[in-house]
Amino acid sequence: MKRLSAGLLVTLVALSSLAQGDKENTLLWKISGNGLEKPSYLFGTIHMICADDAGLSANMKKVISNCDEVYFEVDMDNMFEMIGAMKKMKMMGDTTLKDLLTETDYKKVKKYFEEKGSMLPFSMLETYKPMLAASTLEQGSMPCDDTEMMEQVIMKEAKEYNKKIKGLETMSYQAGVLDSIPYKLQAEQLVSYIDKANKGEEDDTEMKEMFNAYKNQDLKKLEEMLMTTDAGISGFADILLYHRNQNWVEKLKSLLPEKSLLIAVGAGHLPGQKGVINLLRKEGYKVTPVENKVSKAKEI
Repeated sequence: MKRLSAGLLVTLVALSSLAQGDKENTLLWKISGNGLEKPSYLFGTIHMICADDAGLSANMKKVISNCDEVYFEVDMDNMFEMIGAMKKMKMMGDTTLKDLLTETDYKKVKKYFEEKGSMLPFSMLETYKPMLAASTLEQGSMPCDDTEMMEQVIMKEAKEYNKKIKGLETMSYQAGVLDSIPYKLQAEQLVSYIDKANKGEEDDTEMKEMFNAYKNQDLKKLEEMLMTTDAGISGFADILLYHRNQNWVEKLKSLLPEKSLLIAVGAGHLPGQKGVINLLRKEGYKVTPVENKVSKAKEI
């Protein structure tokens, strides 16, 4: 579950000090060529990070100020859509955790959530898809008390320039993706995580490794971590990552010729043969790394 949580933090629902050894160790990429009159930019986000690390580079700020629109995975500025998506967070058929677990495991999960605390009451969370319920425990695993979503940091900057915020997919669709992963498997992963935590076997090694890879802007390392998730979940990479990547690129083919965009999606969607960078290149676009250090950034 720890591996699953780390992977989701990179994939699903710009830092104060960045190492930049490899030329292509960057979260910011320029999209040009293929007849585009104006370039667009691709940026890899992380959905939760320590606030001290949630800064934007000079080049990233310049991209935001110059672009026409900002696209996230979902439209984070649409409150009505967020409210509508709440229904999709629940398991279908009035299923609850109690239906998926033994009485012993159910009591164990309930006790853990109630003792650790969460943003939502357990009576609500037990109706949620277990992977979504598990994500509410993430903040407790963070190495800091004050956290930020990189999407929120980018959106705040974009609003200063009155940029339109849009989404590549709907929140309802994103929440519905998890219906394709058996609820029982998700619940078993949740129990496994809690068992390790209760035995004191849980540590933050992998979480720290994932955060370091992101801060170092090492997409290859992030891809490696995503591909070594728990065997039961890694088999659903097509659902969680690859199908969505392909859908996004198909949509971008019609959007990129019209305007200069900043496309900010989970960093785990960028690397690999089926990642957004390579898929855009296959469509004929030139996708090149842009320096993304917070200080002393070169002009683009």
